[in-house]
Amino acid sequence: MFENLSEKFDRAFKVLKGQGQITEINVAETLKEVRRTLLDADVNFKTSKEFANRIKEKALGQGVLTAVSPGQLLVKIAHDELADLMGGEQVDVNFQGNPGIILMSGLQGSGKTTFSGKLANYLKTKKGKKPLLVACDVYRPAAIDQLKVLGEQLGIEVFSDEENKDPVSISANAIDYAKSNGFNVVIVDTAGRLAVDDQMMNEIEAIKKAIEPTETLFVVDSMTGQDAVNTAKTFDERINFDGVILTKLDGDTKGGAALSIKSVVNKPIKFIGTGEKMEALDIFHPDRMADRILGMGDVVSLVERAQEQYDEEAARKLQKKIAKNQFDFNDFLSQINQIKKMGNVKDLVGMIPGMGKAMKNTEIDNDAFISIEAIIHSMTPNERENPSVINTSRKRRIAAGSGNNIQEVNKLMKQFEDTRKMMKLMSNKKNMMGLMKNMSKMGGGMPRP
Repeated sequence: MFENLSEKFDRAFKVLKGQGQITEINVAETLKEVRRTLLDADVNFKTSKEFANRIKEKALGQGVLTAVSPGQLLVKIAHDELADLMGGEQVDVNFQGNPGIILMSGLQGSGKTTFSGKLANYLKTKKGKKPLLVACDVYRPAAIDQLKVLGEQLGIEVFSDEENKDPVSISANAIDYAKSNGFNVVIVDTAGRLAVDDQMMNEIEAIKKAIEPTETLFVVDSMTGQDAVNTAKTFDERINFDGVILTKLDGDTKGGAALSIKSVVNKPIKFIGTGEKMEALDIFHPDRMADRILGMGDVVSLVERAQEQYDEEAARKLQKKIAKNQFDFNDFLSQINQIKKMGNVKDLVGMIPGMGKAMKNTEIDNDAFISIEAIIHSMTPNERENPSVINTSRKRRIAAGSGNNIQEVNKLMKQFEDTRKMMKLMSNKKNMMGLMKNMSKMGGGMPRP
C-alpha cells in the first residue's frame, strides 16, 4: 500500500540528513521534492501547494533538539500535516437508530456492492448488530444476485423485490420490513453508472429523501486518483454524503484520493477496503495511514488484528502443550490459519516499522503458506501429533504427496523444531508474537511447488 509514495517521501527527506540546522534553503529543496511527490501521486495541485506551505511555516525558525536532527523534525511535521490532510481523527459510521439506515452511493465499478457486504459483516461480527442488506440496483445485470450470494455467504438476509423496478419504493418497503422483523441496521445498495448523470443523481436524491438515512456513504475506487476526488465533489454537492469509503487500496494506487479527498469535500474517510475477502475492511485512522506513508509502519493496527484472532481458551491449551514440549504440527497449522485470517501477508509485513522499505522489491504471495500447508496435510495424523517419528522414508512420501521435494520438507522440519524450542523458552504472550514473526518469515521464504 502506497509503496511508491513512501519511497519518494523518504527520498525527499534525505536532503536534510546530516544538516546541522533547518534553513530556508534546505527546506525549500526538500519541499520541492515533497510537492513533486504529491503531484506524482495525483494529489490536487492546490492541496499539494498548501500542504508544502504549512510544513514550511512550521519548520522555519524551529530550534533543533540535541537528540533530533533537522530531517527527523521535518518528518514529524510532515507526519502531523499528512494526518490532518486526511482528516486528523478517526470518525465512526453512524449506525444508531431504530433501525439505523446506511445509504450507499458511488459509480459503477467502485466496489459498492462488495463493500455493502463487508460493512454488513463488520456490523454483525464486530458490533453485534442484526443487519439487513437491501438490493436497489434494478439496472445492472445480476446486481441483485451478487448481493444475494454475498448475503448467503455471510448469513445475512437480503431484501429484494425483483418485480418492482422502482428503487425508491423498494428502499421504503425494506425499512418497513426491517422494523417488523427486528433488524437494527439497514444497508441500502443503490445503482451506479459508468459516469455521473442526472438520472442517477435524481434517483439517489429521491431514495435519500424517502428513507432519511442516518448515514450516507460515498464509495470510490482509490485507483482512479484525482478522478475519484472530482466525482466525490459532484456527489457531495447533490446528496451531501457523510463519509467516504476508499476501495481497492491493495491495488496499484498512487494515493492521491486518500490524500486529497478530505481537503476537497471536507468529509472524512471512514473505511478502506484492501481485498476481495469479506474481512478485508479496515477502519480509517489518518494518523496510522500517515505512519505507513512515511515508512513508520502501523503497529497498533497489527496488534488489533492479532487481538481479533486471539482465542483465550485456545491460547491456554496451547500454553500447556508448549510447557510439556507437546507442540505439534496440528498446533502449527492452527497458528498459520490465525495469521491468514489477519489479512494480506504483505500488508501485515508493511505494518512492521521499517519492513515496508526492506521488503520493497520482495514479492510476498498471499498464498505464501500453501507449500507449508500442503506438506503438513500430507502427513498422517500420527506424524502430525508425533513429528519425531518422521524419518527419511516418511519425508520422501510426504514430499511426493505435497508436490514438493525432500529438501523443502527438511527445511520445514528444521523451522518447526526451531519454533518449538523458541516457544518453550518464552512466556505465553511472547511466544505468540514470536511464532507469528517466525512463521511470517517462513511464509515469505518457502518456495512454492
